[in-house]
Amino acid sequence: MPLKVNYNPDNYRLCFGDRLLIGSLDEESQKDLRDNQNFSTYKGALYENIVAEMLTKAGFGLFFYKDNPNKVKMDFIIRDENSIIPVEVKASDNPTHSLNKMIDEKKYKNIKYGIKLCNKNIGFNGKFYTFPYFMTFFLKRFLNDRNK
Repeated sequence: MPLKVNYNPDNYRLCFGDRLLIGSLDEESQKDLRDNQNFSTYKGALYENIVAEMLTKAGFGLFFYKDNPNKVKMDFIIRDENSIIPVEVKASDNPTHSLNKMIDEKKYKNIKYGIKLCNKNIGFNGKFYTFPYFMTFFLKRFLNDRNK
């Protein structure tokens, strides 16, 4: 099913381009980032916004998923010819509970695998592919090659 069919205009997230994100922060936070202080406080939001910008430039729409009762939240949802693909952005090497849940549960029958973007090497654990952040712009090509 096309992702836009499930679009809900009352349930959205804002993603800023790089300059807007930094510009929207208060003066002290901007100084922290310029001085490379307290980066762990900001890095999750920064990485998600940078990935959002790269996905947009690669031609993907920005869709996310949130299921409050089941405590499942996915940063981005993309698709290829055969499946819906949850994409999780991790600022650190934390476990990916939502990604695993979406792949494992029968409720999400159109999900065959996922993608985790983090500060790690390329890999596949049988459930999801891992890519370093900077390779986000290759996802469209990867999906096309994977389906050949």
